[in-house]
Amino acid sequence: MRYGFAIDQGTCIGCHACTVACKTEHQVPLGQFRTWVKYVDSGTFPDSTRDFAVMRCNHCTDAPCVKICPTTALFKRDDGIVDFDKERCIGCKSCMQACPYDAIYIDEDTHTAAKCNFCAHRVDDGLEPACVTVCPTHSIWVGDLDDENSGISQLIAANRTQVRAPEQNTGPNVFYLGAERATLDPLAAPVEDTYLWAQPDEQRLRTSGDFIGEDPTAHTTLNTAHPRPWGWRVITYLWAKGLGGGALFVAALAVLLGTGLGLTGDIVAPILGAAGVGATGALLIWDLKRPDRFYYLFTKPHTSSWLVLGGYCLLLFGAASVAWFIVGVGGFDSAWQPLAWAVLVPSALVAGYTAFLFGQAEGRDLWQSRWLAPHLLGQALFVGSGAMAIVALVASASESAVALIARCLLVGGLLHLVISLVDLFGSHHTRGAKVGADIIVRGRYARLFWAGSMVPTLVAVVLAAISWGGGIAWLPALAGLIAQPALLAYETAYVRAAQDVPLS
Repeated sequence: MRYGFAIDQGTCIGCHACTVACKTEHQVPLGQFRTWVKYVDSGTFPDSTRDFAVMRCNHCTDAPCVKICPTTALFKRDDGIVDFDKERCIGCKSCMQACPYDAIYIDEDTHTAAKCNFCAHRVDDGLEPACVTVCPTHSIWVGDLDDENSGISQLIAANRTQVRAPEQNTGPNVFYLGAERATLDPLAAPVEDTYLWAQPDEQRLRTSGDFIGEDPTAHTTLNTAHPRPWGWRVITYLWAKGLGGGALFVAALAVLLGTGLGLTGDIVAPILGAAGVGATGALLIWDLKRPDRFYYLFTKPHTSSWLVLGGYCLLLFGAASVAWFIVGVGGFDSAWQPLAWAVLVPSALVAGYTAFLFGQAEGRDLWQSRWLAPHLLGQALFVGSGAMAIVALVASASESAVALIARCLLVGGLLHLVISLVDLFGSHHTRGAKVGADIIVRGRYARLFWAGSMVPTLVAVVLAAISWGGGIAWLPALAGLIAQPALLAYETAYVRAAQDVPLS
């Protein structure tokens, strides 16, 4: 059994009865929506048209929100309905990043995720969803899509239908009859300067200036606001865990290469690692809408979610940092070699696991890059060795130690530079990914990207190259100082731009 919707936009009159019924049935807070009607105006007067599209959760066959949810607060029922349990939700907002349809929001009253759940409580009582009941033109059909004799299956079989974002391969179970493509493709009709009866949210209004739809006369004239779920805390978390993982990685590499870093590697590196992972955990918990439930990640884990697996990576790396510190303080020289090999894995994991988390955020096409994992590793080496270079200057480290750190900084900086440019200027698998990249390199974040990140990174790379021999300790230290805000600037542009591409 597989419940689904069919929406006949040819008979829809845009009356918003479905929106009102949904808000009343579920007591949806003011300004938030489980179902809403989007307007798109096309053409020029007097040859102009207005088209409608009813937007909502698509109850996907392969629902990405279910896969990424760390506590199984979102789940798929046996009848195909994607439902949610607000009592298990920690408010991490990852489901909002995974949904390609902008269908999920954080309820202002409960601070937990919410969306259309097909009025599952009504379905269980043999009733139709509230939106179906009130529709005056019978434009909304529901039923079992797996039953070829059901009314909805016969309707779909007899008519040409479309789905939203078919390139996402989520198997959406909301089918549209007679809908204009501009209403279903969020990039086909950008916002102009205003809506019919409201002001567009500032984020959508500014982002729309960074791309042009295929039809220059088509503009969205009514929609809902969809703010970025993740902000500066996630941006800072990327930098913090990269710094910690990179610093300990450099210390372990030095041991394996037989280069003594002294106190910089034995004591300070694990302190940087522990501080980085501690800051990462604090930022992640702080970013939850229900931080009081953070422990659900470990007591009610969904182990296919990279939020949970990432938590395990952080714990493993924290243990590795403590072990390194104990060996350094205790002077257990015989343990250095085996421990160094063992530390390389959690250092790489803590730096790179976010590539898999972002990969599960299927709604953000820019993050679905094959370059993201090696890029994160390069970034970690860049800022981690940069922090070590500053410490090496203060600790008056040996010339060989400074040389190794400078070389790591050089390699990390080059990786960051090259992969950034290849990723953003190379081919993109969807138009959404290309728009996100364009927003960074040519749009609203261009100055931040070039002047705040790429140019400073190039300067740091040059300084590290000059320091190849390790004779001038202050040069790699300066490069390391430059590296920190340069990476923060990049992460700011990267994290924000992916979320600025409209999904509805």
